[in-house]
Amino acid sequence: MAATDMCLAKPEPTLSFTQGFIVGQISIVLLIAAFIKFFIFGDRPSAEITASLRATERQSNTLAHKQSLLTLRTDNPRQAHPTLNKKKSSILRNPPSLTIGSILNKTYYNVDSHQPESLDWFNVLIAQTIAQFRSDAQHDDAILTSLMKALNGTSRPDFLDEIKVTELTLGEDFPILSNCRIIPVDEDGLSLDFGDNGGKRFDPNSPRATREGARLQARMDVDLSDMITLALETKMLMNYPKRLTAVLPVALAVSVVRFSGTLCISFIPSNPSQSTPTMMAFNFLDDYRLDLSIRSLVGSRSRLQDVPKIAQLVESRLHKWFDDRCVEPRFQEIALPSLWPRKKNTRGGDDGLESTMASVSKGKGRDASRDTRDPKEEARKEVEPELGVGSERNPETGSLRYRRSRLDSIGQLSMPGAMPGAMPGSMPSNAVDMET
Repeated sequence: MAATDMCLAKPEPTLSFTQGFIVGQISIVLLIAAFIKFFIFGDRPSAEITASLRATERQSNTLAHKQSLLTLRTDNPRQAHPTLNKKKSSILRNPPSLTIGSILNKTYYNVDSHQPESLDWFNVLIAQTIAQFRSDAQHDDAILTSLMKALNGTSRPDFLDEIKVTELTLGEDFPILSNCRIIPVDEDGLSLDFGDNGGKRFDPNSPRATREGARLQARMDVDLSDMITLALETKMLMNYPKRLTAVLPVALAVSVVRFSGTLCISFIPSNPSQSTPTMMAFNFLDDYRLDLSIRSLVGSRSRLQDVPKIAQLVESRLHKWFDDRCVEPRFQEIALPSLWPRKKNTRGGDDGLESTMASVSKGKGRDASRDTRDPKEEARKEVEPELGVGSERNPETGSLRYRRSRLDSIGQLSMPGAMPGAMPGSMPSNAVDMET
């Protein structure tokens, strides 16, 4: 009975190897299809959402940086560095110490009530400069050479072939600057709009305003709507397991469609003790917006056009490159040359008149040297071609010095065709006295 029961037990159904292999392949294909659809060809978020997310992230980073600065000031208050007592000249009078409050007072600028300026005149100058730059770029390939060197430098990865510039458009419009205002800032670039007591008006006598390093900063709104394009072409190389196992052509075009933000410009005074010149510092506030248009083309025969993930990757890299260089709290510094007037830098005015007078004096000098020549020498040069003396010159009688000595001894010279034995008194009227 027990043996019969054991024989009647049925085994559980299981999938065969072929069925399991087919199910596994189907699941892999579904995963690849989902990855391609949702990750590579997924729809990009709208430009408004992307801009707001980036602005929020930048503002949070700026606030964190300001909080860290305030914490460091509270924990480690700054002390004035002692200056060396050097012997000063009694001739050069020391000017009174200038603070940002005294500068604003003497220039009649009230940061609380002064109206922002339009900067129309400055826009014209900037537009003229940019137009000249674009004109020079059309006749000179220096900008293309610089781009090629920058793109194909030593930092290029091994999986990229040589990068070629296929299109470069510098745009047609110009940036418009407006709403310029003066903002007092401290040595770290933080605004002094609010006083230490929490008031909303600027206090020029506050400790932050009178601290060393406080300066005035000009802030202006910048708006540019244009089409500035840079198109590149390269190849992605696969060098494993051997070199050039596969080659994938890639073409990319990046266009700046619009830029809007707030530009901040300030001047950092020179420090004679450290031999540092006057610097111009500029950066952009974190509320800027940069709209880009990115086109891509991957492959040689079967091509993928405008892959969204490639556009997102390139756009994020460009924003990070810009943020790491000139978006607060970071800024750029440019050393300014000496503005003291010098003679070697003077152009125009009497320079053209002096050069004209110099050329005229040189011409008069040549005429004077021509007038001071010996008249006998000039007469001799005019007579020699008629006498045929130059064509029959010989070592004994061909030199002018020899002829002159003969003329001094004889005192006369008969012309060709004269009667032999004729006396000087009977010389024809067309005879020429060489001495005269």
